Amino acid sequence: MSQFSKAPLLKTKMVTIRDIVCNGECRHKSDEECAHRTSLVYPYRGVFMRHVGRNDTVAEANQVLFFNAGQGYRISHPIEGGDACIDLAIAESMLEELTPKEQAQPGPPFSFRRQRRRIDPRAQALVALLRHGLRRSVAETLEAEILALTLVRRSLGERTSHAAGGSAGRQKLVDRAKLVLSSDLARRWTLSEIATEVGVSPVYLTQVFQQVEATPLYRYQLRLRLARALDLLGQYEDLTALGLDLGFSSHSHFSASFKQSFGQTPAEFQRAAQLLRR
Repeated sequence: MSQFSKAPLLKTKMVTIRDIVCNGECRHKSDEECAHRTSLVYPYRGVFMRHVGRNDTVAEANQVLFFNAGQGYRISHPIEGGDACIDLAIAESMLEELTPKEQAQPGPPFSFRRQRRRIDPRAQALVALLRHGLRRSVAETLEAEILALTLVRRSLGERTSHAAGGSAGRQKLVDRAKLVLSSDLARRWTLSEIATEVGVSPVYLTQVFQQVEATPLYRYQLRLRLARALDLLGQYEDLTALGLDLGFSSHSHFSASFKQSFGQTPAEFQRAAQLLRR
């Protein structure tokens, strides 16, 4: 059975943040669990599947998942390595204020309509800043609360997040492609290799992926790699090695891609988040 660790990072009257790590030993669907509160879950390492009724969702670092209080779900790990996530819950009154009406179910209690949204790179950077800052005790409570609210706002914004489009069948096809990419982030996949793994033609795969995620397949892979870099920056002093380990062709390629997405080079992010010991 998969083993969990849950580390509290912040608990105030307004915001609760936990770091949840699962080793992923259980590959099949877990017994049904029930969310005790409504929260936003941000995977930052690894991948898992969340099953709600007949709805299956791939949870990886480009997504935020919505867990509604009282909703049953199951978890499985189709890929080895487990996962790690930030679980963020805020006061329901504030969540209602932050959530666009079309994204919420009508009537009390508050709950989200959809299972997930794709977040943008700045939201991924906020997840990393919160986690690193709170784990290293360099983020003050006020700062962490404001970062958390900013993260929720970006995760729900129509310009800063995206709800999957297309039919259920097309979303499942795209999810299979995501699992292929997540199985080996450093591998330099070719389009034909991914299409073969998924079982469709390369042309059809690119068309469907663009329709469902509103971003090209190659860019989605790039953002998965960069999200992993955000997780690992505190463990590497040699940033060239980090880039190469994640499949980038050179340090300049890694640094330029990182800055384009997050507004800072990897070294600048390390310093800003105080990730290196002095």
